[in-house]
Amino acid sequence: MKTQPSALLVMDFQDEIVAGIADATLVPRVAEVLAAARSAGMLVVFVVVGFRPGYPEVGASNKSFSAAKASGRFVNPTVIDALKPLQEEAVVTKRRVSAFGTTDLATILKAHGVNHIVLAGISTSGVILSTTGMAADMDYEITILSDCCADNDAEVHRVLMEKILLRRASVITSQEFLSGLVSAG
Repeated sequence: MKTQPSALLVMDFQDEIVAGIADATLVPRVAEVLAAARSAGMLVVFVVVGFRPGYPEVGASNKSFSAAKASGRFVNPTVIDALKPLQEEAVVTKRRVSAFGTTDLATILKAHGVNHIVLAGISTSGVILSTTGMAADMDYEITILSDCCADNDAEVHRVLMEKILLRRASVITSQEFLSGLVSAG
């Protein structure tokens, strides 16, 4: 497993999003991967979804974020305490589903010479699918940690991991990733 120039992207692990996921082992798995990536010297970037007060970024026709606007969610976004970013780790705020679409993520990755990204996030049908598509179009090498991702629909998660995302990325488990870090070190 590569450790440089690679980056671990920890995406949408916010209280409002994590609360909707039934898998109680997800966050501890991501925390284990995060600790190992830090120890291996990997760049770590956190991605959160967030909007300005009044939601000027959300149009009336935006199906994805209209409900968030109506409920007042995702203003002042933060990463959950269990995965708290270190002071030197970037936290990127996105205004759309993809981690790349409305952010400076590509600039951060380029500044560090990163050409390989490792993805963990919620939800598989949202940020993982969208970010993978954009990253593939931008010629990144992509690894998705299947058990560090979740979706409200387990069948959608399974189909995406086993059939769709394999076309653009390597899909492995967190244990395979951790084993790769150990053997690379």
